[in-house]
Amino acid sequence: MARALRRIKPQRAANAIQRRPVSKFPVVRTPASAGTELLLDTCVYIDVLQGHTPASVDDLFEARIVNHSTVCLAELTHLFGRLDPAHPGTKGVLHEVRRTIEDMPGHRLSSPSMTAMGEAGMRAGLVARLSGADRGARPRLLNDASLYLQALENGWIILTRNVRQFDYFDQLLPADRVLFYEQAQPAPAA
Repeated sequence: MARALRRIKPQRAANAIQRRPVSKFPVVRTPASAGTELLLDTCVYIDVLQGHTPASVDDLFEARIVNHSTVCLAELTHLFGRLDPAHPGTKGVLHEVRRTIEDMPGHRLSSPSMTAMGEAGMRAGLVARLSGADRGARPRLLNDASLYLQALENGWIILTRNVRQFDYFDQLLPADRVLFYEQAQPAPAA
């Protein structure tokens, strides 16, 4: 931990960070091509379940190896405790989430290392302070920092539509390891 503190020097960072223009971000393009393995952010699972991934993301899944994180597993299983069992839609949602979790190949599911988790706390704290994030966003920052560092450790690219947090992490630790997409809008009902 001491080495990470010396390298990151979180106490010295004082300049506020701002979100960059969307034109500066690497985005999923068509046609998809083989390349670096992916690590999925939790929003990707949700968008897939809701049918909100663009065709370019669906094509990317066919072209690349997809990895999963226990960070996302925890965020998905959180729904089993959080959703109201009396709500009429809960049973169906939890059924789909369960199927999604069961479809994750065990050999493609991993956890961030102890080093990544320690650094994630510092990086999430920096982003919270330098971006002015509200208290409600801080736990999500920690999870997103963990995913970002897990991707970096393994040489993977994180796939997400979460521009705000991952742009901040990429500014503080530039690594060209984030690939963004925009949510597909469902077709209007006829």
